[in-house]
Amino acid sequence: MRITRRLEFDAGHRIPDHKSQCRHLHGHRYALEITLDGSVVEAAGRPDNGMVMDFSDVKRIARQHVVDVWDHAFLVWSEDHVVLNFLATVPDHKTVVLGAVPTAENLARIAFKILDPLFRDSFGNQLHLEQVRLYETPNCWADARRGAIFS
Repeated sequence: MRITRRLEFDAGHRIPDHKSQCRHLHGHRYALEITLDGSVVEAAGRPDNGMVMDFSDVKRIARQHVVDVWDHAFLVWSEDHVVLNFLATVPDHKTVVLGAVPTAENLARIAFKILDPLFRDSFGNQLHLEQVRLYETPNCWADARRGAIFS
């Protein structure tokens, strides 16, 4: 059985080598969808009886480790020294430095790597993270899926 929980956050970024508008500082209303795969819990008396995982637990984990960290932050590539130097002049700025250019593809991949160890079979139902879908806009998204090659 598969379940999906969607969360939204706002963040800024730029793609320094982009040929068009995305090379400029700008922001998005991102949406993050976390898809889990596992068996339905069948244990009378347990609060997760009849569920793969309680959606509120999916939300809590994803918020703590990704959404709240990235929300209202500027997501910047560690090699984008122009932006890093600029943001260093802004007192108390929420900046998240990433090891990759903050494209939708890379953000989905990074979120998957962060969340993957947190959604494991510790719940006794073969639970695992199957996919992270990151919407950069309502019409553009990237999927990081289990089994895909993450370099």
